[in-house]
Amino acid sequence: MKTTDLIAALSADSYAGMGSTRRRFYGSVLAGAVVTAGMFLMSMGWRPDIGTAIGTIRFPFKFVVTLAIVMSTAPFLVRMASPVDGGSLPHRAVGAAPLLILLAVVLELLALPADRWWDSLVGSNAFLCLGAIPLLSVPSAVALMLAMKRGAPARPRLAGAVCGLVAAGIGATFYALHCDDDSPLFVAVWYTLAVAIVTSVSAAIGGRVLRW
Repeated sequence: MKTTDLIAALSADSYAGMGSTRRRFYGSVLAGAVVTAGMFLMSMGWRPDIGTAIGTIRFPFKFVVTLAIVMSTAPFLVRMASPVDGGSLPHRAVGAAPLLILLAVVLELLALPADRWWDSLVGSNAFLCLGAIPLLSVPSAVALMLAMKRGAPARPRLAGAVCGLVAAGIGATFYALHCDDDSPLFVAVWYTLAVAIVTSVSAAIGGRVLRW
């Protein structure tokens, strides 16, 4: 069978089973989130002042950002699993969270005196953030990679990156329940760096394990 014929056959199977593929990915997202929740509760737990923090603006906003990562990229998992539709992600799929955090940072800089910018950026949990978010992302990343491997991604590295990005969003969402650094400056630097680490590692892994 020629390569073009193989791709056409895989594509036909992919479209025919798109509903089951979507359910498989969303099931993997749910399974990864459940395992992450267990890890989170056993190892970290939510912050002691969460009741008070919920009444602020900055604490809930962290979840707007982290969930935006998940909600804007998860729908493209099915697309990435296809042998013909694995192009590049539309800008809207990756732009929502950065735009939100950029707007929040601008407002934060306008609201805070300049001599408080550095303390807000550094916070008190920077290294914990860089370790905890990748660790909490592992269950979802593994589940999504296994689901992606059952497809035929045209661009394995990109497919792995999408798996990692969704997983990092889930991990960051749970970590935000524990983190008491609510400044958008902190989130913009340390959460973003942690998410980038997970996405880069997943892309590298995907480039190896998702080939067909």
